[in-house]
Amino acid sequence: MHDDRSLVEARLKRVLDERVRPAVYPESVPLEVAVWHAPGEPVPVAEGLAAETEPIEVGARWGAPWGTSWFRVTGTVPEAWAGKTVEALLDLGFDENMPGFQCEGLVYRPDGTPVKGLNPRNQWVRIGAPVEGGEEVRLHIEAASNPVILDYHPFLPTQLGDKETAGIEPQYRLTRMDLAVFDETVWQLVLDLEVLGELMAELPVESARRWDILRAVEKALDAIDLQDVNGTAAQARARLETVLSEPAVPSAHRISAVGHAHIDSAWLWPLRETVRKVARTTSNMTALLDDEPEFVFAMSQAQQWAWVKEHRPEVWARVKKAVADGRFVPAGGMWVESDTNMPGSEAMARQFVHGKRFFLDEFGIENDEAWLPDTFGFAAGLPQIIRAAGSKWLLTQKISWSQTNKFPHHTFQWEGIDGTRIFTHFPPVDTYNCSMKGSEIAHAARNFKDKGVARHSLAPTGWGDGGGGTTREMIGRAARLRDLEGSATVVWETPEEFFRKAEAEYPDPPVWVGELYLELHRATLTSQAKTKQGNRRSEHLLREAELWAATAAVRTGFPYPYDELDRIWKTVLLHQFHDILPGSSIAWVHREARRTYERIAEELTGIISAAQHALAGEGERQLVFNAAPHTRDGIPAGGAGTPAIQERTRLTPRPGGGHVLDNGLLSVEIDGQGLVVSVYDIEADRETIAPGRAANLLQLHADFPNMWDAWDVDEFYRNTVTDLTDAEEVVESEDGVRVVRSFGSSRITQRLSLAPGERRLLVDTEVDWHETEKFLKLAFPLDVHAERYASETQYGHFHRPTHTNTSWEAAKFEACNHRFVHLEEPGWGVAVVNDSTYGHDVTRTVRTDGDRGTTTTVRVSLLRAPRFPDPETDQGVHRFRHALVPGAGIGDAVREGWRINLPERRITGGREVAPLVTVDKDAVVITAVKLADDGSGDVVVRLHEAHGGRVRATLTAGFEVADVTATDLLERALPEAPSYDGDQVALRLRPFELMTLRLRRARDH
Repeated sequence: MHDDRSLVEARLKRVLDERVRPAVYPESVPLEVAVWHAPGEPVPVAEGLAAETEPIEVGARWGAPWGTSWFRVTGTVPEAWAGKTVEALLDLGFDENMPGFQCEGLVYRPDGTPVKGLNPRNQWVRIGAPVEGGEEVRLHIEAASNPVILDYHPFLPTQLGDKETAGIEPQYRLTRMDLAVFDETVWQLVLDLEVLGELMAELPVESARRWDILRAVEKALDAIDLQDVNGTAAQARARLETVLSEPAVPSAHRISAVGHAHIDSAWLWPLRETVRKVARTTSNMTALLDDEPEFVFAMSQAQQWAWVKEHRPEVWARVKKAVADGRFVPAGGMWVESDTNMPGSEAMARQFVHGKRFFLDEFGIENDEAWLPDTFGFAAGLPQIIRAAGSKWLLTQKISWSQTNKFPHHTFQWEGIDGTRIFTHFPPVDTYNCSMKGSEIAHAARNFKDKGVARHSLAPTGWGDGGGGTTREMIGRAARLRDLEGSATVVWETPEEFFRKAEAEYPDPPVWVGELYLELHRATLTSQAKTKQGNRRSEHLLREAELWAATAAVRTGFPYPYDELDRIWKTVLLHQFHDILPGSSIAWVHREARRTYERIAEELTGIISAAQHALAGEGERQLVFNAAPHTRDGIPAGGAGTPAIQERTRLTPRPGGGHVLDNGLLSVEIDGQGLVVSVYDIEADRETIAPGRAANLLQLHADFPNMWDAWDVDEFYRNTVTDLTDAEEVVESEDGVRVVRSFGSSRITQRLSLAPGERRLLVDTEVDWHETEKFLKLAFPLDVHAERYASETQYGHFHRPTHTNTSWEAAKFEACNHRFVHLEEPGWGVAVVNDSTYGHDVTRTVRTDGDRGTTTTVRVSLLRAPRFPDPETDQGVHRFRHALVPGAGIGDAVREGWRINLPERRITGGREVAPLVTVDKDAVVITAVKLADDGSGDVVVRLHEAHGGRVRATLTAGFEVADVTATDLLERALPEAPSYDGDQVALRLRPFELMTLRLRRARDH
């Protein structure tokens, strides 16, 4: 037989594009359209429906950036269409290639009932099936003219990312507003031909199945009268029945399709627009569930559910019914799909507390899975948190984006720093916006790395980010792929159903130990410094507010601010979303975030002050409150008292220029350029700074990644560097040395100080930053030989190598830490601690002259200046605080990290304050002291082992205890009973073990 394959395939493409698809709507009549452009921000639905409109023609331009226009469309179904299916086709000016990234609409009936969302791949509204003819049609569209930020030429700087700079130029052109007859037979033919054509393209040319499909498609095309597609579609479909009914082979890969619409809680749009995106999508999905009995839709992010409940009660009622039917499924059990690298220990725990509790309270549903398809890597402390929240599975897809190394598994056990393992799945379809294309399904089957021992994978199916979720076309494709020879099989299932099958099928999967590092988007650890500082400060203010309010409630009857803390926690958790905290959203998002953090700080400071004054009482005694989990300056952790008086640090001139700071523990030499050339540990008789090198070295790099500007820093940034060594001033200041430098359009002012009685050199840095496409680092070259170093993560720390033996290690050229990094030789180490930075790098070199020792350089990342999506990223004044701690063991790093983030608070009062709870070993760190969320008045204490070893310790309560219970993160009792005697609880913790204790107070109720 001659090879006519290319001829038939080309014929299929043209006939589909030019004849069959257009015939889905064979008849149409125009609708009349009128519009009202809302001034300013979106208005309530009732106001939009009642607004006075004016006529607008198809083809007219509309929609200033970030505006809202209310369209009213009216018309009459022609009498001649009686008995036919009729739909309204409402094209606001969509580009079908950009679902989720442009204008969107929500359709209402005149009474305000939402119908469905309008999106580039979902432009239809069913009028009747069948119609009687003569029906009057009246619909209202709340249309959002969101500008396209990520265009066909992506990453170009744009002012469209903030309504204050976006201008008023109309963004869109009204394209089509019609009533049309919908021919379902032709629509089904389109899907038949698409599915077979796509499958055919994925099969080997030499396979018989490919040629069977080719011949069947050819016969179907022969059956179509191109001048009467509608009249001949049924016979064309009949010629495809045989190839569409051939079952899949028994060994076929099995795909669980989950209806999905990944909606970023903010990204290239502000938070308020996400509220509307969620309403449009949930309206679409509840309508689709009514039409498609096998379809199942899952939605994560409790915050988005809460928005629907608060802002769209009519949609919420439909959602609740669909949940009760088991087909609209809460997923993930987190408040938002957060970043997991940067949120602190308690914040990461509270993501699950607030997310799971919302779904439990609203629906009585508890999630067993964490659902994080788009998060930029996963910290090694996360498995324990997932388990402590009562969950046991994790789904993500983003690791497939790694640029250097291909992850070796799709289904595996992920082991965290404490040994906890979580059953984890990476969908081999490699997208969280699967559209059921043959290429996607075939890729999932080919790509699946666990063949031979497993054959199940999951496909999140639907357009995200306001693209409307799953479409009827995707469901139609899935129906054909349910059991089709040559293809993986597809069935709609909930995440729980998938995980149960996958776990049962693969009871002993491989294990991956440590962080799931994304070899991409590393710059998200630094971009938008003020957003990151706001998060870090809010986390610690919340710790203080809970601690002092709980202490005051138990000691003085202070009214514990349950509602205020709940609301603030949810706000902080929202801003940990994986495009807000990482700094990859538009300017509007970060402008609002800065203001939000300012309000949070003011409110929390008020709670803290009120509780502390209630505890201290009236008086003139100077008191210092210590909210850190370790005693400092003689004041116990969680208590208040009068600190011991320390001798002042000596500040003397340095021979040859500069200054010397000496407090009897450290001697620090600062040269005439303001560089730290020596930090001498007097007790250890050891120099900290590498020979011939200088610390406090500010370094500037060019920073223009190949793409994803706010997200990425590419390794070649290291090829060029400018050391900022010129100083305008190096002068004595109060308790230290002041250094001023200028470069480019920017200016840096630093204060170097040595606290009395403390082994830490403080470096306070103020940067008035006005650079673009630059990366600013602060370097500490250390005379330490270490093959690995520790970075703090949630409830412990994680070790990374300092070498680059393999491509996996070399790829980690920028990494995350929380409050410290620490490296050591046996018996002596160094910590670098910070109050608000996350990104860093650690490199090592061996000196070729002199002592041939090892120089290990720690560099903290201060600022970047990408121009997309926010062209003014980080412009302005920033303040950072870091400390170099010589002679530090890991326990010192932990303690100093807390100390720099929780500065002491001084007030006047009448009495010292004893801690509400204490623990007798520094290795046990208390991360939270609070009252139980159920309002019982029980005291909840969360703690963990922080040094990486086993420990026995005693927790002592500063109140009479009636009972002690170990709980999960949601404060529900666990089977294991802690051993306690009176007010003392015996603790036995494994390395990095997290524990939550609930202490019932002995009191009258």
